[in-house]
Amino acid sequence: MADVKKIATRESYGNALAELGDKYENLYVLDADLAAATKTGIFKKKFPERHFDCGIAEGNMMGVAAGLAATGKIPFASTFAMFAAGRAFEQVRNSIGYPHLNVKIGATHAGISVGEDGATHQCNEDIALMRTIPGMVIINPADDVEAKAAVEAAIQHQGPVYMRFGRLAVPVFNDPATYKFELGKGIKLADGEDIAIIASGLMVNEAIEAEKVLRANGIKATVINIHTIKPIDEDIIVEAAKKTGLVLTVEEHSVIGGLGSAVADVLAAKCPTKLIKIGVNDEFGHSGPAVELLKQFGLSADNIVKTATEAVKAK
Repeated sequence: MADVKKIATRESYGNALAELGDKYENLYVLDADLAAATKTGIFKKKFPERHFDCGIAEGNMMGVAAGLAATGKIPFASTFAMFAAGRAFEQVRNSIGYPHLNVKIGATHAGISVGEDGATHQCNEDIALMRTIPGMVIINPADDVEAKAAVEAAIQHQGPVYMRFGRLAVPVFNDPATYKFELGKGIKLADGEDIAIIASGLMVNEAIEAEKVLRANGIKATVINIHTIKPIDEDIIVEAAKKTGLVLTVEEHSVIGGLGSAVADVLAAKCPTKLIKIGVNDEFGHSGPAVELLKQFGLSADNIVKTATEAVKAK
């Protein structure tokens, strides 16, 4: 059996920008002295006149991006999630969100899977922060195909967009020939009546693998990929909740304020249903190999199977 192709979504981000540079002549890319790490260097090599290194000054970079957007350009401000959502929050809120400018934020190195960089760089709070900004769209793609499609969707959307990309290479499970990205629309990957597993980002593949094991053990799960966390697809969540009566969210983010909280808001308002969250609990991460950290923090197919099995038995 051939090995599954794995690509980090930060690579997808850089490749997509370079590929789309010819199609969108008003596309500009900014980075904060991280062109190699965020992979914006791929765009820089092809379009040096449309790439600007703003140095280690993320707040200033967001201001530059806002200025470019005000002149009709489509700027992609690129840096680590910790710096994009954390260090530059005020500028994102006041200079981009408040005037609703057409700035796209490419936030790489998100979540526990940053690995050896440790707690200071493992941003598990970025989705929660960005959800509070009115009008901010949040996209968290699951693989290479989805990430590339998300970049073009962000270009076509008028308004601020926060895109979350990872450092760890993850399996490519979407077929580029058939995949269609629709902003704000979730994707049902499996259908079952025992439990609904709603995942985002690199946890989508773990949910897919968990569903196979659950099905083999007699538990039928609905699996949903939520690539757009804001605006979230309320209809697909409510439909799954009504069918299963039990929802499990899985995310590489804090259980406070992220995907699980967004799903909880939907369920509380439209379809009260028991909800269980898998994510990073109220704690910081620490340095270590990415794959081992994901397992340690319960962000694995094995823990999804264990948690789902216990929840279904308790129904």
